[in-house]
Amino acid sequence: MVQKVGLPRNESQELVELILHEISASLAAGRSVKLSSFGSFGIRKKGERSGRNPNGPGGSDHAAARARIPASNIMKQRINAGLIRRNAAE
Repeated sequence: MVQKVGLPRNESQELVELILHEISASLAAGRSVKLSSFGSFGIRKKGERSGRNPNGPGGSDHAAARARIPASNIMKQRINAGLIRRNAAE
């Protein structure tokens, strides 16, 4: 990829990191992101739900409300950190 773009490896890496940072910052701020010819990204809020813990003593258990983020664990952590900061500011 570095040869196709014509940028040095470190500049290419910085460019990709900057793009990923902007995407995760936009998602953390509650905005959706659309990349033409690639896909759209957004955060959907999932409400609290009841379930059962198969390792627990029985009875029902509640899963807390959370955001559903279609991303890697690293990006999820960045987005969740931004959501927590945004919710604390509100």
